[in-house]
Amino acid sequence: MRTLIVTENVTLDGFISPIGDWFAPSGDDEELLATTTAHGEAADALVLGRTTYDEFASYWPHQVDDETGITEYLDQVDKYVVSTTLDRADWVNTTIVDGPVVAELGALKERSGKDIVITGSVTLVHSLLPTGLVDVVRLFVFPVVQGHGRRLFPDDVALDAELMETKSFESGVVLLSYRLPRVERD
Repeated sequence: MRTLIVTENVTLDGFISPIGDWFAPSGDDEELLATTTAHGEAADALVLGRTTYDEFASYWPHQVDDETGITEYLDQVDKYVVSTTLDRADWVNTTIVDGPVVAELGALKERSGKDIVITGSVTLVHSLLPTGLVDVVRLFVFPVVQGHGRRLFPDDVALDAELMETKSFESGVVLLSYRLPRVERD
């Protein structure tokens, strides 16, 4: 079974909706870039909610001077956009998931392949956390206090996570990876 990983960039105070410019992909921290590149190479599927998909699709396919490798990765990876309102997805390798999300992503996990990553997509992540479908939460904690915004974990979700990895980078970013407990699904 494939691993479903939620990867998020988060502030010290737990917010994932960037306000200001604290998160901007760049090649300034080579070790951080190498780590995110390795994570990308371990995954062959990217799941996005509608809003994050729209943001990504309006930006990344048009980048021509991207030195981070993100554009190339996003063009190649299979993308699954969760939406009941999206009629078509023109970005290469994109499939619309418009049925029962837990069942469809559960079936995707059962197929052969590499890791499946969800990034951004806070509404989708909030809906999936209590289902037991998410195996790993990978947080890139930026040394910024934002004070407000959307949080990764909604107030009504309680999880006992097991620390898998910590890594600090020259930029002050810290990677924290946690395995979530298995929850039996019907």
